[in-house]
Amino acid sequence: MIRRSVVWLAMAVLAALPGVISKPAEAAFPDRPVTLIVPWAAGGGTDAIARMIASQMEKDLGVPVNVVNRTGGSGVVGHAAIAAAPPDGYTIGLITLEINMMHWVGLTKLTYEAFTPLALMNADPAAIHVRVDSPHKTLKDLIAAIKASPGKLKASGTGQGGSWHLALAGMLKSQGINPASVPWVPATGAATALTDLAAAGLDFVSCSLPEADALTRAGKIRSIALMAEKRARNYPDVPTLKEAVGSDWKKGVWRGMVGPKGLPKEAAARYEASLKAIYAGRPFQDFMASRGFEPIWGDAGEFAAFMKTDNAEIGDILKEMGLAK
Repeated sequence: MIRRSVVWLAMAVLAALPGVISKPAEAAFPDRPVTLIVPWAAGGGTDAIARMIASQMEKDLGVPVNVVNRTGGSGVVGHAAIAAAPPDGYTIGLITLEINMMHWVGLTKLTYEAFTPLALMNADPAAIHVRVDSPHKTLKDLIAAIKASPGKLKASGTGQGGSWHLALAGMLKSQGINPASVPWVPATGAATALTDLAAAGLDFVSCSLPEADALTRAGKIRSIALMAEKRARNYPDVPTLKEAVGSDWKKGVWRGMVGPKGLPKEAAARYEASLKAIYAGRPFQDFMASRGFEPIWGDAGEFAAFMKTDNAEIGDILKEMGLAK
């Protein structure tokens, strides 16, 4: 009886001393599975990159990261799903260039401002491709031909007003050429356009270097310029626009990680740190190289600034093309 009283007395004294007996520590974030939404279909480039990031993130965070494809509405459905998710840190997403296109053409009111930026992970610049036997050996040759005969040379790469069409229009504008001077032939995608180019149905194509890789290796087409700040590591022989014609125009498709607007600072910081480690890791870099994707790092602040600039540039070009609403 005396022993029990002593024990209770000791516990009472300890409880009265500040800091001796503390409350149970809160679980570190995250402590349950995370959902990563992809606005595009399984099997595509965006989906492949998302699944690579998810696999590496699981190892770092110690919880499952489940990739969910939310497709439809030319990207509207998936982007909207990310923006509408509870901002509790347990739903994130991989968004794409289309977030800066959809609202300009009236598909949605959603903009890049509906998200918490976490990191820019990839950007694949547009490139200009011609047939191997094309008389236009360089971009300077092609530009001269367009200026000499407006409306004669036909191009393609995607649908009307799509990403590769916008990239070309911006390049032409940077050279003082009205984008309407080059008739655009709508295509279901770069693969279709490149096949038409190889068959002499087009004069040139605007799309990424990886998309043209197979026909380039087959000796059917040549890539003559890249709309990027520096040459691509997998295609070092393709000059930049700056090198080719002195243009500072840069444009392509990009992919970046975000959360819904209002993501807790602690969660955002944890994700940014995880993504930075993933980006620098060999598995991610090897994966990107094997697929021909260009890894581009931008932290949360840099990604936010990048999206703001990209959005303004796309708006200007769409207005120039008469496609903005």
